[in-house]
Amino acid sequence: MKIVVCAKQVPDTNEVRIDPVKGTLIREGVPSILNPDDANALEAALTVRDNTPGTTVTVVSMGPPQAKEMLRECLAMGADDVCLLSSRAFGGADTCATSTTIAAGIKKIGDADIIFAGRQAIDGDTAQVGPQIAQRLGLPVVTYVQSVREIKEKSIVVERQLENGFEVIEVTKPCVLTAVKELNTPRYMTVKGIIDAYNTEITVWNEADLAIAPEDCGLKASPTQVFRSFTPEPKGKGVMLEGSVKEMAGKLVSVFKEKHLL
Repeated sequence: MKIVVCAKQVPDTNEVRIDPVKGTLIREGVPSILNPDDANALEAALTVRDNTPGTTVTVVSMGPPQAKEMLRECLAMGADDVCLLSSRAFGGADTCATSTTIAAGIKKIGDADIIFAGRQAIDGDTAQVGPQIAQRLGLPVVTYVQSVREIKEKSIVVERQLENGFEVIEVTKPCVLTAVKELNTPRYMTVKGIIDAYNTEITVWNEADLAIAPEDCGLKASPTQVFRSFTPEPKGKGVMLEGSVKEMAGKLVSVFKEKHLL
């Protein structure tokens, strides 16, 4: 069985700042990490491989050349192979264009039985790319997977997280599954894995390798664009009312009348 994991290198959102003039993210000096939900997706794939002889795990990512470092982390965790989709033509992609490129990469890898992806990336929080990849590939998708119950010959049984519980779904293979943090606890990199990872050549594919026309990827193929990012202005200090319930209610009514809300 062949498993493909979609992973993304993202800025550590605990360190992200906004340029007050340009309204864009300040990435200089901000550490980059493996997207947390993608780490859960990778762990799920590795767990399936550990329990299913003959299974391989390949991680695919779209990003700039520095994303190789994140892919080496995936190798050090136990991935069998990794592939980076990188080109200036891919720059500025929204979720629509991103899913087109990643789907093309998965097609080139070929014969994937299960495609794991994180629920969403912490630098965008759209939760769109996983389902869009499934749509591009014409595959069934189950989102918000919190448990993998059983791997069968032609299907897989999972739990899909709901707001107040979960539902059990059996989906035919090949399929796309998006992982939530409750699915598992990602394993640590091993010392041997780290050494081997840094001695491994990372495969890099561009638009020519994926047979994608420049106008079908990146900014040119993105129907949505972020106009501006900004930090909301802090709200004014709140007013605390004191006294009995009746007294506070009277004061509150007076405040509303002053503001012409009553």
